Amino acid sequence: VSSTARKARKAHFNAPSHLRQKIMSATLSKELRAKYNVRSIPIRRDDEVMVMRGQFKERDGKVTQVYRKKWRIHIERITRDKVNGQTVPVGIHPSKVVITKIKLDKDRKALLDRKNKATKSKPEA
Repeated sequence: VSSTARKARKAHFNAPSHLRQKIMSATLSKELRAKYNVRSIPIRRDDEVMVMRGQFKERDGKVTQVYRKKWRIHIERITRDKVNGQTVPVGIHPSKVVITKIKLDKDRKALLDRKNKATKSKPEA
């Protein structure tokens, strides 16, 4: 890992899809954070989120698409009308949302357990 800003930016913006997934993480809500002892997880398709910043602040909905190429997520009911009348989803950066409901499957559950164990094993300072 380089400490050079130029190289760090290059690595970030040229990251392959499997690394973008991890970079595109969102924080969990206070209730979920207390329940799972985990601060953030990579966002995925059927998670329910609430927008915390920007024009759509306080709006919530289900994630319909994780657009890794553009570093954005699309959320249901957060759309914009184009001049020709067509509605298009507005891309929102995952750092600006908080996950309110997790879509759990076995892999996701294993991830939460693994992260929880890592925090538990750290000695209290």
